[in-house]
Order: sequence, then structure tokens, then C-alpha cells
Amino acid sequence: MKTLNAVIVEDSRLARNELKELLKAHNEIELIGEAENVDEGFELINKTNPDLLFLDINMPEKDGFELLEMLDNVPITIFTTAFDDYAIKSFEYNAFDYLLKPISQKRFSSSITKVIEKSTSTSETTERVEEGGGGLTLEKQIFIKDGENCWLVKIKDISLFEIVGNYTRVFFDSNKPLIYKSLAQIEEKLPSDVFFRANRQQIININHVNKVVSWFNGKLKIEMNSGEEVEISRRQSYIFKDQLSF
Repeated sequence: MKTLNAVIVEDSRLARNELKELLKAHNEIELIGEAENVDEGFELINKTNPDLLFLDINMPEKDGFELLEMLDNVPITIFTTAFDDYAIKSFEYNAFDYLLKPISQKRFSSSITKVIEKSTSTSETTERVEEGGGGLTLEKQIFIKDGENCWLVKIKDISLFEIVGNYTRVFFDSNKPLIYKSLAQIEEKLPSDVFFRANRQQIININHVNKVVSWFNGKLKIEMNSGEEVEISRRQSYIFKDQLSF
């Protein structure tokens, strides 16, 4: 398999050095950068687009969760923390894994093995997925925070985006959190062969469509697998039918 590129975002120099020593036993992972705070980490991740992120949770000024919220595309994330309560909370964020400090070589190696397994299966899937001009593949994940609740969600699992005032509601599973991003900002990064602008207020994932019916004045009405109903504007209905026709 290919070597995975990794970055470390950790405010403690001692902890960064500890991680670098642990990584020396794993040729599958190449460390390509490190940062000591969230803002530096944000710039580093956007510049290098790593496969793997070692992320400290408790940092001054901004914490690790805030960094994930800033990113459009979240790498595989392993939280590093000295606090059990943070480790438990990280599971609520769907983190890939967490490492309690001080980190043992055995525990670290176990986590790296899981990373390699996940990366291999994801790469095989991603190779079959065309981005469609967006910037995010279906297998990529984004971080969503709404109040105290947070999720790491794969793009393919999102069924619907919907404008709510200055916010956008994101539909996945039974969750409907709000994020402070415009629909236009979201649309430009989505795979355009899978996500369709149904009207001014909504974008649908066509892989989550259950039923399409004719509606008034040449419009179409969509029923999503989750039960939500979406009305496609007349103009977009023509495009939708053309896009899905053989």
C-alpha cells in the first residue's frame, strides 16, 4: 500500500516528540508536518492535505474540536489526550481512535494497524468514485458541530442540505444539525454527479432518493429514503430528468 502522510497538532513539544519517536517504528506512516496550535494546524492541513491527523484535544485558545470544525475535509483523526473525560467525549464525535497520554508503543501500534486497514478499504472505494468537479469525494468526511453535539460524517451519508435562515440544515441518519455555512459554499465542494440543487433552498443526494413523482406545472416531487419530501423547481426538474435519463 502507499505511505500515509500524517501531521501532528499538539501544543506540547514533549508530546510531539513522543509521537515522533513512536512513528519511527512504522514505515507506513510519513510525518510531513507538525503544529503547536489550532491556527497553525489549520494552515498546515490545508496546505498538505494529510491522510492522518494526530490531534491534541485540550489546547490553549482553541481546542482540537474547534480545529475539526474549521476544516472542510477532515483526515482520519486520532485524538491524543491526557484526560479520560475528553477520551470518552471523543467517541461522541465519531473519532477514529484516541490515545491516552503517556502513550504506550503497543497501544500506538494497534491504532496504526486500524488506520492502515481503514485507509486501504477507503482507497479502494474512492478509486471507484469520481469527484464530479466538487472537491470532496463521497468517502471524505466532514466535521459538524451543533451546540454540544458533534459528528464526523461521510459525504455519502448526507441525504439533504436545506437553508434555514442564515444556516444550513444537514440531514443524515436521524440527525438534522445546523451549520453556519451557506448552501452556495457547500454546493461548490460537493460531487456534482451525486448532489443535485433541487431548488433555491435544498440540495439532495440522488443516491438517497426513494421515489420521484410528477408534480404541478412541470415540477417533480422527490421522496427521500428518510421520508423527507422535496419539491424540485420547474427549471431544475428539466435538468434532473435529463441528468438521470439513459
